Formats: sequence, structure tokens, C-alpha cells
Amino acid sequence: MAPDFLPSDTPLAARISKAIADTMQKIGRPVTLMEVCGTHTMAIAKQGLRAMLPAKLRLVSGPGCPVCVSAQEDIDRALALAQEPGVIITTFGDMLKVKGTETSLESIREHVGRAPRLGSLDPRLGGDLRIVYSPADAVEIAAANPDRKIIFLGAGFETTAPAIAASVLDAQRRGLKNFYILPMLKLVPPALRALLDTENKIDGFLLPGHVSAIIGEAPYRLLETDYKVPSVIAGFEAAEILRAVHRLLEKILSRDYKVENAYSRVVHADGNPAANAITARVFEPADAKWRALGILKNSGLAFRKEFQAFDATANFALPNLNSREPQGCICGLVITGRAQPSDCPLFGKTCTPADAVGPCMVSSEGACAARYYYG
Repeated sequence: MAPDFLPSDTPLAARISKAIADTMQKIGRPVTLMEVCGTHTMAIAKQGLRAMLPAKLRLVSGPGCPVCVSAQEDIDRALALAQEPGVIITTFGDMLKVKGTETSLESIREHVGRAPRLGSLDPRLGGDLRIVYSPADAVEIAAANPDRKIIFLGAGFETTAPAIAASVLDAQRRGLKNFYILPMLKLVPPALRALLDTENKIDGFLLPGHVSAIIGEAPYRLLETDYKVPSVIAGFEAAEILRAVHRLLEKILSRDYKVENAYSRVVHADGNPAANAITARVFEPADAKWRALGILKNSGLAFRKEFQAFDATANFALPNLNSREPQGCICGLVITGRAQPSDCPLFGKTCTPADAVGPCMVSSEGACAARYYYG
């Protein structure tokens, strides 16, 4: 969930909003900016920031929600594993309601039947799904259930990867042979390249604060060197977001394409070397399939050879998948900035957070959920 934010109706926010309007007038044309981070998407909606921007300035959401960018095939693999006898699936809560081609994790759990409060599911039936708050919780479940196979659904970006890598190293140290990860990790910079290689007209990027705290500034240099698109790393308070938007407009006006860090109280130029080192110890870059973007070169993380004993895809016989996107869902268009949630004919009608058709409505960082809750 997005944190509670400071109110946007402050004198500082109003002054920045006025500066944004003045700069837009100098630019003299429509401008499209993309917020890449799902937490930014939720913060912008929750704080009503779009209402503080000029009509010709569009903020569109990008591929910054881990659940939303997960390919339908990855969701279906998770569903297949959840039905394996003797398996306990551990996952962050957002993944529970995401619909695969035929069903969802929540439906599987309900079909098998919830366990009594102090009892346990029959391991022969599958469908044992447990929400955890970190991969470390999944390791503890593996230690407590040596006769079961525990799989953690490893969806996330560079922020989640170090914790998942640490859980693998902990399981290895403890000699656990029943702990696995379904690798679904994605890397943000290759997705930005893919967006700019399409016909999308993006004038600037509001770069993610959390991811940048891990990877630093250097991986974004491709934006300034290869594409001449300005970008600003931003925090999450109203004034921080508005200030980053204003800086993007100033950079567009002056043709300044250098990556700018406006969140230096959290993000250092070199990121978090210790976190990057632990990720690199367990994982290596690999091609990955994204929803709407397809297979992107070196945009995911795969297990290094010495850690493949923890890779669920290498240790379970998965069926051939005939994965299909949810009928009528335009989540792929939303996360690539080509559509707004309200453009979807299902939005708020047959697709709501209580009964979501697509992942953009399921996730607490999804653009459709943000628009549904906050308008």
C-alpha cells in the first residue's frame, strides 16, 4: 500500500503548481510525462495532484507495478504450482486475486477449502496458499514444514530482488531442501528503453524512488545518451512529486537531458552497493517476458547455475501453457501509457477491486485501482 502522504493543499504545493503552469506556458505545446513507479501512481491519485496540473500536461502511468507487468504465462505457472500436491505457495497479497487464463490463486484456495483456524489443509490436495510479508517468512515456513515444498512467488523489481536473494542464501545456509522461488523479477531500465523504442511519445520520466535507492543513477543514463529524454528521480510527498514535474518541464524547455536526482535524501548516486552485491551473487540478468512489452533482452533475473536447486521452474514439471490475456482488459495499454484506466469499458463496471478482471485493478500499486479509489 502507498504510505500516508502530506496534504497537497499547502502553500508550497500551490507555489510549485503555479510554477508548473508558467513553465508549460513557455513550452507552448502539450507535454506527456510518465511516472514509472506504482507507488508514484498511487500517490498522485491519492493526493489529487492531476487536478493541480495544466490541462495540456498529461501524467500517464508506466510499467511500475510488479503484478501488472507479470506476463500471463508467469501467472499461469504460479497457478499450476499451486495445484501441486504437497506444495505450499507463499506470496505477497496482491498476487492472490490476479486472474490467470482459467482461474486465480484465491479461487484455487476457495475450491480446495480453507483450513480450520488451528488445522491445516490436506497436503494431498494442493491449494495451500499463504500470504507473507517478506521472503524470509517463506523460509521460516519451509523450516517448519520439512515434509512440504514451499514456493515463494518472486514478483518484483530491483527493490525486491535483494530480499529474495537473501532468503535463498539463508535457506542454503540452513540446509533447507524444500524451499523454492518462482522467478518473476523484472529490471526497470530495459523497460524504459522498450517504451521509447515504440511509437509512444513520452517527453520525460518521473523515475521511481524505491528502485533508484537500489540501483542509483547510472542505469538511467541511456535516457540522456540514447534518447535525449529528460528524467528526474522523485520522492513521494506532494511537494516532491510536483517539484520533480516542474524540473522535468524546465529540462524540456532548456533541452537538458541529464538524469537528475531530486530524492537525494534517500537515493545516492551509486545506489545501494550491498543490496546489488547480494542480488548479483544469486541472480544474473536474463531475457524476460513482460505484459504488453513482450520479451525484453536482459530485463529479468535468473538463478545463477550454483543456485538452480532453488528455482521452481527447474525443479517442477510445469504443463504446456496456452495463456491468454483477460478478455476486454486493457491493462497492457495502461501500463505502457497508451490508455487511461477510464478508457477501459470494463472499468468500474465489471472490473472493480472486489472482482477485478485485470491486474491493474488488483494491485495496490495498479493504475486502475488508484483511479477507482481516488478518481
